[in-house]
Amino acid sequence: MVPMMRRSVVRVPRWRAAVLACLVLALLGCGSSQPVRPDRFYSLEPPVVEGASGSPAPVVLLVNNLGARGFLGGRAIVFRTSDQPLVVQRYEDLLWEDPPTRSIAHALVTAIRAAEVVGVVVVPADRARFDLLLGGEVERFEHRPTDAPPRVAATINLALVRAEDRGTLTSRQYSGEEPVGGDTPDAMAEAFNRLTARLMAEVVRDLKALKPRLADQPAAQAKSDDRFGRK
Repeated sequence: MVPMMRRSVVRVPRWRAAVLACLVLALLGCGSSQPVRPDRFYSLEPPVVEGASGSPAPVVLLVNNLGARGFLGGRAIVFRTSDQPLVVQRYEDLLWEDPPTRSIAHALVTAIRAAEVVGVVVVPADRARFDLLLGGEVERFEHRPTDAPPRVAATINLALVRAEDRGTLTSRQYSGEEPVGGDTPDAMAEAFNRLTARLMAEVVRDLKALKPRLADQPAAQAKSDDRFGRK
């Protein structure tokens, strides 16, 4: 007679069984959900469209960091819809590589240097002496996807002041819109770059018109030349 084999019974505590059941349900849920879209980062590097003309004013210009309020101070790409014009929204997975405030300040430096408006252009990190200070605020930099046609819009407030007494030489608001040439995020980013390039060209043209007044304070330019061994 063949003896019967005893079957061992493994008793699982109730709390462990509940945890295992939750894990199984979670795994099943993950398998049926949509895949998470990765974040997409865009660069704001507008081309230079205003070339050099004439001799540069013999001054040192500091392009300061730009300010902004709310989402514009970060890397979020902001948008508004026509049915909710007072509601500021941001895209969850579309971001700027750098905050627009930093990118626009860099675009100002690039455009002014390329146009040779002044002898030297510096930034705060240079810790250099300067004659004139250009700074301000990015007030608006947003996508309008429900406009007809869709467009991007920007408003930048800038002021040019003397370093010696902080007197204002000029102050102006630069504003504009640019149609978006498609319904893709890439088309939106390209429109932002075109618009920024156009606004930077306006700034450069205004500085060129001020050249006679910019040359009134050459002290920092001379000190900068001595420091770097230039005559």
